[in-house]
Amino acid sequence: MDLPWEWSTLFTVPGIVLVVDLVIRILAVIYIPRNRRPQTAAAWLLAIFFLPYIGVILFLLFGSRRVPRKRRARQAQIDEYIRETTDGIQWLSGEAGWPEWLRPIVELNRNLGAMPIVGGNGAELLPDYEESIARMTEAVHDARRWVHVEFYILILDATTRIFFDALAQAVARGVTVRVLYDHVACVRSPGYLRTVRELKRIGVAWHPMLPIQPWRGRWQRPDLRNHRKIVVVDGDVAFTGSQNMVDSSYNRASSRRRGLHWKDLMVRFDGPIVAGLNALFVTDWYSETGELLLREAPRTLPPSGVDRIDTQVVPSGPGFDGENNLRLFNSLVYAATKRVIITSPYFVPDDSMLYAITTAAQSGLDVQLFVSEVGDQVVTYHAQRSYYEVLLRAGVRIFLYRAPTILHAKHFTIDDEVAVVGSSNMDMRSFSLNYEVSVMLRSEAAVTSIRRLEDHYRLLSRELTLEEWLRRPRIVQVIDNVARLTAAVQ
Repeated sequence: MDLPWEWSTLFTVPGIVLVVDLVIRILAVIYIPRNRRPQTAAAWLLAIFFLPYIGVILFLLFGSRRVPRKRRARQAQIDEYIRETTDGIQWLSGEAGWPEWLRPIVELNRNLGAMPIVGGNGAELLPDYEESIARMTEAVHDARRWVHVEFYILILDATTRIFFDALAQAVARGVTVRVLYDHVACVRSPGYLRTVRELKRIGVAWHPMLPIQPWRGRWQRPDLRNHRKIVVVDGDVAFTGSQNMVDSSYNRASSRRRGLHWKDLMVRFDGPIVAGLNALFVTDWYSETGELLLREAPRTLPPSGVDRIDTQVVPSGPGFDGENNLRLFNSLVYAATKRVIITSPYFVPDDSMLYAITTAAQSGLDVQLFVSEVGDQVVTYHAQRSYYEVLLRAGVRIFLYRAPTILHAKHFTIDDEVAVVGSSNMDMRSFSLNYEVSVMLRSEAAVTSIRRLEDHYRLLSRELTLEEWLRRPRIVQVIDNVARLTAAVQ
């Protein structure tokens, strides 16, 4: 029996394409909004509606931030281990000196990331790039038992040679050295193969994090990354912050042509917090190797002098159910009563973060944002700029750190009481896709030290005004807004 003309056309190539296209759109509307931010779902739907087949392929590759089941199970197991890491609670300075709003935030961090707040810690800011490498190298030279090294980017070059030499000498005298680095970030960095050869030569135990190795059954969304930077020595001292173990030019030819170099902030810690940072290394080591390291007991230091402070490690990443860093940042901004100062090289907030910051400014608080005048990542740079107008209109003061420096430090201060330092940017990638480490410091002395650093930034920056920003060319505005759409596709 002959089919009616209307039905017969469906069995032609154009008809089949039309049906598949319609099915893709219907399924996208049903499936994509589930458990996603509205802005993220809208961005994915826009991509699929404009480019159905390409959009679907990209969604299958990048649409889920869930890590493999085995990795999630190991994270849960380690969380139980972390909950037992309570050394140092006895040295807390006392809640009587805390602002009223801090206790709920401490509990939030504990519930989400398992880490307690601990007292009796020392913290030393290391804002100079080469000096921080020298101080980490010095700590490795002093190692007697073990060294744990974890970096997003770890590359052997003329600047980092001293650190690698210190690792080699530590191995030679019988110290156990374990090294983790992010696979994709290092593979795409100049000098990667040379670095691997050196790690093999000196005899450290090393593993790439989140490797893309489907032939070995190791597969997850390819842009999930481990962005942490941690060095722990003997359980006595630890370093964390924004700096990678690589030359400040990142050895990129394009950066050297432009004269770009990176400015970061690392912090040297001693005291009970060292156990918390080491627990994060143990977590990542277990996730990558299946080897659960025995807990190495840290040296718990009693409080002595005014420099002993309360600190709390806040881990975040796809292995956690909540966006721990985003919840911490939002809670602190809403709690502020006087001042919020943010330093972030990549500032692409989600709606909740944007509302928190603009609400603080509109409430009369002194809200300042330090970003770089130039960028090293084109799409992120333009996406970030798309938020400047709404921030300026709300009363946020924006300071552009002058070229050719990329201000890569990641920290912010709330009133005169609390600071946060670590590896996390204030962007949707750091909130949802990257494994990050943040440290909350409850200390007026620590906040004062960071404020002095912020004052130094201000001297080397120029303040952006709304009038200047509204005069930028129309084509630049279009590029900024298009980049903002791509940033929401998480």
